[in-house]
Amino acid sequence: MDSVKIVLLTGGSSGIGAATASILSEAGMKVYAGSRRGIAGKPAPGIIPLQLDVNDTSSVERAVARIIEEEGRLDAVICNAGNGIYGPVEGTTEEEARYQFETCYFGALRTIQACLPVFRAQRFGRIVTITSVMAILQLPFQGFYSSVKAALLSLSESLSMELKGTGIECCSILPGDVATGFTAARKLTGAAQKADSPYKRRMEKNLMKIEKDELGGMQPEVIGRAVLRQLQRKHMSVRVIPRIDYGAVGLLVRLLPEKAKLSLLNRIYN
Repeated sequence: MDSVKIVLLTGGSSGIGAATASILSEAGMKVYAGSRRGIAGKPAPGIIPLQLDVNDTSSVERAVARIIEEEGRLDAVICNAGNGIYGPVEGTTEEEARYQFETCYFGALRTIQACLPVFRAQRFGRIVTITSVMAILQLPFQGFYSSVKAALLSLSESLSMELKGTGIECCSILPGDVATGFTAARKLTGAAQKADSPYKRRMEKNLMKIEKDELGGMQPEVIGRAVLRQLQRKHMSVRVIPRIDYGAVGLLVRLLPEKAKLSLLNRIYN
């Protein structure tokens, strides 16, 4: 088995997920586009809407079982489902932090763990996680989003070593600013909404810049095409930062001392 034909995609009803499903289906792949509502963002013959809640282990297991029953195989999984919170570390509740990690990290973990036995039996499988450049580029007041994306990136890269020689490969895609509904859906923590917050003025300026960058960012199809390129390769890259400008930022981050990196980001975003 040396080509990807059947794909499970989480968070497939909108944004990056919907764009990716469309691009993969146009390339001849059959995409089971999972979402809590079970609807496809861009209906097409090669896109199968699938009700899937990554926060529910039984829902994930049922989705994988359905694909195997209908197709007899599963070649790739793309962990894209996610959400975002915004606010200072000080005052953010444990419940708010857990909300951030439940979908973005544990949701991806549940999905990967449900697919691994299938991949191992086939001796072939592709695992793609949609993380973020914020996994390596931390910003003020988005500490929890950066943390969860860094955790997912680390999980993927650790797993890639554990699976060496099995025919199963892992790749993390690290998008930069992308123009999607994610911006409007971002949740402000209780601490971020306090009128007397000591961070109020800085957060207002910071959030304005972040939203401006996102709304003027790349189209989600850029990420979809990056996913397609990896799935079509003989061997996937472990880490991919789409678009040359963000790739350059990623290189700069690796070269700069941490103190210098944080100082630069602080001047831009704080």
